[in-house]
Amino acid sequence: MTEEKKDSKKCGGKKKLMFAYGIIQLGSSFVSAIALAAIAFGFCSVKKESKVFNSCVIEIIENGSTKAEAVRYCNGGN
Repeated sequence: MTEEKKDSKKCGGKKKLMFAYGIIQLGSSFVSAIALAAIAFGFCSVKKESKVFNSCVIEIIENGSTKAEAVRYCNGGN
């Protein structure tokens, strides 16, 4: 009878450990999902900025400047 009690106590400790492991695993998956979403939103803003830059370069080229001058101007140069 004492052996049965010892076995049940050992199993209870493992249950708590596995439960804690599961909670940590879910938490890390949640953090990873949030990080991936933040990266995706970052790419959206880069795409918008790229469109604005390209339209700026095209506009400057249409005014008679070279491509190098247009890029320099749209990057904030003189």
